[in-house]
Amino acid sequence: METESFVDKVEEKFHDNNSSSDSYSDSDDDHNKNIHSKRPPLPASKANSVYRLLGRDRPVHMVLGGGKPADILLWRNKKLTGMALGAGTALWVFFELMEYHLITLICHLLILSLGALFLWTNASVFIHKSPMQIPNISIPQESIIEAVTVLRIEINRGFTILREIGTGRDIRKFLTVVGVLWVISVIGSWFNFLTLFYLFYLSLFTLPLVYEKNEDQVDALAEKAMIEIKKQYAVLDAKVLSQIPIAGMKKD
Repeated sequence: METESFVDKVEEKFHDNNSSSDSYSDSDDDHNKNIHSKRPPLPASKANSVYRLLGRDRPVHMVLGGGKPADILLWRNKKLTGMALGAGTALWVFFELMEYHLITLICHLLILSLGALFLWTNASVFIHKSPMQIPNISIPQESIIEAVTVLRIEINRGFTILREIGTGRDIRKFLTVVGVLWVISVIGSWFNFLTLFYLFYLSLFTLPLVYEKNEDQVDALAEKAMIEIKKQYAVLDAKVLSQIPIAGMKKD
């Protein structure tokens, strides 16, 4: 009897120890959860501190406008992309390599189209088929007015920018525009207008795709380039630009 009571006491003590350890572990878990819940979240500035080219905060697809045009430029719709790229390449081959002229090409295309319609209309009588129904095409007035309005707004915006640059109040913008125009003039001296336009057209189908697939590497290189450009501009501003008097601004 004494041994049984001793065994019962030992078992009760063992169960008490287990229950206390369980309650202690539960309290530890709750304490750890409270600590993690009280930790402040990471600031949004650190999450979005990655440098992006042109200061964009949206995907490349949305920067290009989204929809079908962006799908074509990013090769999301390979059939339409191939057709657009093939048509541009064919025009360049016609005009540049074969030395075709625009007016001649338009006239030849019209001759072929009218000849095909004429032959089909007259041959339909002999082959007992209905003649081809030519649709009545007309451009609505609203579309013309809308296109002209958008063009007018963009032209006026360009004139405003040119006026701001011409006043000389923003030397940095002035030098940037002059530098870009000079680079374009140098590149334009290497090619004729048609080849230069085709290279620009070809870059629309290659550069966005390459950038989308390697945007992290390109953004890192662009960030380093921008830092170096800002350093060089700071030196130029301290030595040269700050000494140039600007109309309408007085030095202290």
